Amino acid sequence: MSTPITMLLAGGLLLAPTSAVSPPDPAPLSLTGTWTMESAYEILADGKRVTGYGEHPQGLLTVDASGRYSLQIFRVDRPKFASGDKTSGSPDEYRQAVLGSSTHFGRVTVDQARHQLLFEIEAASFPNWEGRKQVRDYTYANDILSYAVPASASGNGTIAYSVWKRARP
Repeated sequence: MSTPITMLLAGGLLLAPTSAVSPPDPAPLSLTGTWTMESAYEILADGKRVTGYGEHPQGLLTVDASGRYSLQIFRVDRPKFASGDKTSGSPDEYRQAVLGSSTHFGRVTVDQARHQLLFEIEAASFPNWEGRKQVRDYTYANDILSYAVPASASGNGTIAYSVWKRARP
């Protein structure tokens, strides 16, 4: 005697109830390794998009297996000091050197459920970040990690976005 199920099996087709089919969970994001900067830009409080580090900044983010990280971002066209001496720059040279770079290190963890990174900053080129925790919303796809630095971190309402690509050995 043929039942609908055996007829489907004989025909090579078996349909599972839709409630039993679910997409596989994506692999959890692991930050471990080396990341290179793809882009960095800011959205000002008035909605204007700017690139404080230029159109093609250089950057490196490294994260070890225990979550310790080091991050550097540099504007590529920062002017060299005319004197050639780091201790003898002009006010504008110092300003460009500071505003054309961002560095910090500490620990970072991933909250997969909320799509957030938690940076526990130990030391930073911007001293106001030292000893602080910053939560950053992220997206990750195809080895591209993008996150937003909240407006509260800038002190002026600017939201900064960093886009990183996983470096391949």
